[in-house]
Amino acid sequence: MADTFRYRYGATHPVMAAIDEATVVEIGDLLYLDTDDAKPAASLSDQGSEAANQEAFHDGFLGVAMQHSPSGRAEEIRVATSGIFEFASPSSIFELGQLIGIDENASGDGLLSQTVAPVANPNLAIGRCAQRHSSSSTKVLVAIESTVLTGGPQAAA
Repeated sequence: MADTFRYRYGATHPVMAAIDEATVVEIGDLLYLDTDDAKPAASLSDQGSEAANQEAFHDGFLGVAMQHSPSGRAEEIRVATSGIFEFASPSSIFELGQLIGIDENASGDGLLSQTVAPVANPNLAIGRCAQRHSSSSTKVLVAIESTVLTGGPQAAA
């Protein structure tokens, strides 16, 4: 997927994250932390089911890439760990505060790096819906919350 500037508003609380030279990162990619390197969601190995893939990504969710990193260059890039971002999504109705997670590819064997979907549980989520859509929409504003830095979206007490 091409670089897509997805940031819309809010504090991003950026961090600098290392990218391995073999990894390509596009602006707008959802990233997870793999030991000491950030990687796009599509790099995560298949866990066997959509929920297992979403949970594995949630557990290492770092944030959204704010810079591009081409293949062959080991460097650090800026990653937003919070803020409101607009992502593509399968057509759905979205309610304010609804849990949002990473979406799986059509073949069901991996994740998409820049697409999200509604999820049922906080352990699958990377954020919450930040704008209600009462009719089906294929784009959603998401208030992301890094699991690595803040523990991710929390369930109501």
